[in-house]
Amino acid sequence: MIRTLLLCILCAANLWALDSLKIVMVGDALLHKSVYEDARTDEGAYDFTPMLDLIAPLIKSYDVRFYNQETILGGTELGLSTYPAFNSPQEFGDSMLKLGFNLVSLANNHTLDRGEKGVRAMLMYWRDAESKRSDLLTAGSYESAQDRATPRIMTKNGITYTMLAYTYGTNGIPIPQGKEYLVNVYTKQMLLEDIKAVRPKVDLLIVSMHWGIEYEHAPSNEQRELARFLAQNGVDIIIGNHPHVIQPIEIIDNTFVIYSLGNFLSGQKGLAKNIGALIGLSLHKTKEGKIIFDDIQSELIYTHSTQGAHFRLYPFSQLTQSLLPNHKQIQKDYEAILFSEFQTYPTKQNKLSKP
Repeated sequence: MIRTLLLCILCAANLWALDSLKIVMVGDALLHKSVYEDARTDEGAYDFTPMLDLIAPLIKSYDVRFYNQETILGGTELGLSTYPAFNSPQEFGDSMLKLGFNLVSLANNHTLDRGEKGVRAMLMYWRDAESKRSDLLTAGSYESAQDRATPRIMTKNGITYTMLAYTYGTNGIPIPQGKEYLVNVYTKQMLLEDIKAVRPKVDLLIVSMHWGIEYEHAPSNEQRELARFLAQNGVDIIIGNHPHVIQPIEIIDNTFVIYSLGNFLSGQKGLAKNIGALIGLSLHKTKEGKIIFDDIQSELIYTHSTQGAHFRLYPFSQLTQSLLPNHKQIQKDYEAILFSEFQTYPTKQNKLSKP
């Protein structure tokens, strides 16, 4: 069962909102060769649908659906490749779009894995998809400086929103001189300028941050510092990715922070790298135009495979002992990580009732 947490701040009748929106978020799509080869069909195409089918019921009620596309979708014409320089089948994007995902971060440490040619092949795919889907928004990688400077503002249920996306770096691969727009490598100055440019134009501002230390369940000092910096400058939701394991969620004043959602799908080995979080938020805009979160849902997701093949994502609520021994205790352990910050960093404005 999806874990539901109710915020107490909407108890007063005068805070009930005019408009509402539901957003769901999952983590990194990290498509190793073992994953895309498992999706290969007898005809030589790729079909990821069987891996993802159990996720559909979890997200169908949401208006906005986020994931981080960790590996570029340059497609087979570019030549598929795995770690350390990824390029993945575009059919994976097709499967995610079919599920309804419509908010995609393209800024991460693998964005430049296949150079500018790879970025442009990826962007061509996403631009074609955006031409067919009016609700699709990508962020963090752009075709030109003008493209980067053009705000992408969406409207749903009376709420305007957008997303900015950034990465700490590109694994030492230099960005071509004068083409910094190919991927957003953040500085505080960049973050501040971008926020100031778009904040007055939207009700809801989301920022995806590729940050932190890989395989660490605790946020780094830099993550905490940047989270507070973003919160102080008007960001409503911060979605963290890159560590490939779950890190806590936290509320800083009126900003909802997810330090890391972990992997959504990957070929990485080890239990922690195969457990990701799905976080759902219901939010409302008050008569005064303030965004308030009034419901939070969570579900842990497990990437199951057999000897590096037969990949399939399972909600923990559908696991059995044969799929993952001791899964009930594992769920408690990882939920303890996910919700640990509510004890450490209580706030007056936002309080959660713990499960």
